[in-house]
Amino acid sequence: MSNLADQVQHALIKAIDNDELVLPTLPEVALKVREAAEDPDIDIPSMAKVLSNDAALTARLIKVVNSPLLRASKEITDLSAAVGRLGINYTCNLATGLAMEQMFQATSDVVDRKMREVWSRSTEIAGIAHVLCRHYTRLMPDQATLAGLVHQIGVLPILTFAEEHSELLADSISLNHVIEKIHPIIGDKILRTWEFPEPIAMVPMNYLDFSRDSAKADYVDIVQVATLQSYLGTNHPYTELDWSKIPSFAKLGLDPEVDMKADEDLNDAMEAAMSMLQ
Repeated sequence: MSNLADQVQHALIKAIDNDELVLPTLPEVALKVREAAEDPDIDIPSMAKVLSNDAALTARLIKVVNSPLLRASKEITDLSAAVGRLGINYTCNLATGLAMEQMFQATSDVVDRKMREVWSRSTEIAGIAHVLCRHYTRLMPDQATLAGLVHQIGVLPILTFAEEHSELLADSISLNHVIEKIHPIIGDKILRTWEFPEPIAMVPMNYLDFSRDSAKADYVDIVQVATLQSYLGTNHPYTELDWSKIPSFAKLGLDPEVDMKADEDLNDAMEAAMSMLQ
């Protein structure tokens, strides 16, 4: 590892340990939605009211409800009907995920481009995770989607740090090395600070542990398989691994040889899930 990457990594880890790293905060609308969803007595009109303060998010939720993935029998045009169709928890997770996109923006072009790349990658993984969850598990697709959207959330503070340290920005190899090494640690910290539920909070730290073998399929397995599937057909080092030895495939009951993109139904579903998020 280069000297620069080493120094930066050291500085960032020290900042985490001393609670000095400025962690991103969830957008206000996401905080309000999550707070509302925690109220056991919340009803659909009240949830719709919380969301209605954000016109862009409202429009996107209505678009999602009418997407091929969740196709309603007739077109849904108002927010209450959309929340009713999705349910409170699904609405909460989806709204959180969609609202997070605004966090992936920066003032400098280089960092902004990189942040958009991370977001685009996160929506790709989230789309594959949604479909894997639906087709191969009995877990919740909205949670799988959210897990996909946050699995690289730890990259954000690293890019914010890089924006203030031009030498790191200029050295993309060092920057990528730092990201690869410590985004899981930071991601874990962020999701716990945001008080995300444990099954999602544990994703950043564990999704790249290819020997991990939990008792039954969970969101870490889904994001892990989604990540590997996303690299099929590329020369990424992960494609060189022996996938038949990776427990997450067996837990999902997915043949490691299967390319989901080659299955027309699965591919259509993935495309739909990704476009729903973009």
